[in-house]
Amino acid sequence: MFTSVLMIEQPLTAVDVDFVTTLHGDDQVSFVVLMQPRGDQDRLLRAIDDVALGELPEALHEGDEPEGDQARGPAETALEHSLVALRTKGATAVGQIIEDHPLDKLKAVVDETGADEVIVLTAPHFVEEFFHRDWASRARHKVGVPVLKLFAHNE
Repeated sequence: MFTSVLMIEQPLTAVDVDFVTTLHGDDQVSFVVLMQPRGDQDRLLRAIDDVALGELPEALHEGDEPEGDQARGPAETALEHSLVALRTKGATAVGQIIEDHPLDKLKAVVDETGADEVIVLTAPHFVEEFFHRDWASRARHKVGVPVLKLFAHNE
């Protein structure tokens, strides 16, 4: 069985689930999903990304989004939704919320599970990507397995 560690920051959409579950053709895939709640350290970067994407109303409302401890409940709901969606498509899926040091946790999960790859499924983050500070760019230097970066879809 092929094992993928899937890093997400929002619930998987039906399009996302279809895409990641068919990446390896008919091979059976097992997913370990890592979900990080939103953090207030990212608020400015998220607002800049919203402006860059022409999503001005979203940029104005970044301060209204739950963060820190308040973001844990929505993150748990998003993780459970994503696991159910993957399982419905026939994939094996387990997951966990990550809070501190996501790349250290990613490395540990890759090592513990013997994962074959990491998939980072994220919204575009122009500032972080430009400076190669996004999860995928940083993970490539840390995990020791191929890292695939995909852009998440919105429903």
